[in-house]
Amino acid sequence: MYKTPLALLLSSLFTVLPAQAATLIHAGKLITAEDNKVLSEQTLIIEQDKIVALEPGFRQPGAQDTVIDLRQHTVMPGLMDMHTHFYTQFSPTVYSEGFTMNEADYALRGATFAEKTLMAGFTTVRELGDNHQISTALKKAIAKGYVTGPRIFAAGKSIATTGGHADPTNGVAAEFMADPGPKQGVINGADEARKAVRQRYKEGSDLIKITATGGVLSVAKSGSNPQFTAEELTAIVSTANDYGMKVAVHAHGKEGMERAIKAGVHSIEHGTYMDKATMAMMRKQGTYFVPTISAGKWAEEKSRIAGFFPELVRPKAATIGGKIQQTFAEAYKAGVKIAFGTDAGVFEHGNNWREFVYMTEAGMPALNAIHSATIEGARLLGVEDELGSIKAGKLADIIAVPGNPLQDINLMGQVSFVMKAGQIYKQ
Repeated sequence: MYKTPLALLLSSLFTVLPAQAATLIHAGKLITAEDNKVLSEQTLIIEQDKIVALEPGFRQPGAQDTVIDLRQHTVMPGLMDMHTHFYTQFSPTVYSEGFTMNEADYALRGATFAEKTLMAGFTTVRELGDNHQISTALKKAIAKGYVTGPRIFAAGKSIATTGGHADPTNGVAAEFMADPGPKQGVINGADEARKAVRQRYKEGSDLIKITATGGVLSVAKSGSNPQFTAEELTAIVSTANDYGMKVAVHAHGKEGMERAIKAGVHSIEHGTYMDKATMAMMRKQGTYFVPTISAGKWAEEKSRIAGFFPELVRPKAATIGGKIQQTFAEAYKAGVKIAFGTDAGVFEHGNNWREFVYMTEAGMPALNAIHSATIEGARLLGVEDELGSIKAGKLADIIAVPGNPLQDINLMGQVSFVMKAGQIYKQ
C-alpha cells in the first residue's frame, strides 16, 4: 500500500525502538553507602557507564541483557584510597633508584602498580606526590584506555621547604644537592609558595600536596617538626582555592598540623601527634583525617631489620609508625571526619585492603570503615554527585566480595568483581 510522505513521517515518529541492552547485577547483599542499611536480594541495572536503577528482588533479564550473578556476594561501591604513590614501592634500594632509573622506568613500573590497585577493588585514588609527573601521565593514560588502572586525582610533585620532607635532594652528596625551587616543588616564602601551586596547575595536577612537618622515610633528622610558616601556608591555600584545587597535608607533628588546619587545608595525612585540641580544630574546620595506618605498621615492622632503613630513618620509623593506629582510634572517638587512605607505595601495592583490618581493630565498625573508603572519599574529593555510592545516575563503579565483610572484614582482601564506569575488569 502506497504511503504519502506525511504518512511515512508520522509512522517513523511512532516506531517502537528496541529496548537498550542493560547489565543486571544480582546482589545477594548490597551496601549502597547512601545510608547505614545493608540491603538483601537487589538488582542493579547498568547502562553504558551509569547506574540507571536499583530494584528489590532479582529482575529477569530481557533478551539483550547481561546478568552478573553475585547472589553469594556483598556488592558495594568501588573503593577509594585517598593516599597512594604509584611512582614507587619501598625497598632497601629505594634511596638509590634515582641514580639507576629513568622517567620511563618509573612510569612503566607505576602502570603495573595501578593495575594491581584496580584489581584489589580500588576504582579511584588520590596520588599524593611523585617525581617526573608520573601520576599526571598515568592519569591521562588510564583515562584514554592505554593502560589499566583506577581513576586518578593527581597532586604531582609534593611541595616542601628547603630540607623539608619532600625536598628531593635530601641526603645526597653536595655535588648533587643543588638548590631546587618552586618548579621542583621546594619553596621559601609566600611568593615562592604561590608559584609552586601555579606550577602544579600548569603541569596538570588536580590537587596540591604539601609536607607541613618532617616525615618518617626522608633522609632528614626530624620526623615531626613544623616546616612551613603560617604565611607560606596561607599563600598555598588561597592560591589553590583560586585554581579550584584542594590541599592535602602530610603532617606528623602537632604544631605544623595546626598551622595547616588554621590555614584552611582540606585533609591531614598521617596525623600522628594530633591531640584533643587538634581534633577539635579539625571538627570545627571540617578537615578530613586520612590515617594511613598501614604505612605506619609497615615502617615500624621494617625498623626492626638492621640495614633496611638508613640509620637516620630507623628511629623515626620505630616511634612514629607505631603510634598512628592509636591516634586513629582517638580521632574516630572524637568525631573527626575520616577518609580511607593507606600510603600504598610505602608498602606493597594491592594490599591496600589491610587498612580496613587496622581500622576495625581500632574500634571503627566495619560498615563505617567501608563508608570511609566510598562516600567519604568522594566527599573529600568533591565528587559525591558522581561517585562514592550506589545510586541511580552515578557512575557504575561497583565491586563485590564473597560472603559478608561486616562479619569478617578480611573478606575485603578477596575482591572477586570489579567494574569501573560500567566496564568489567575482574569477574
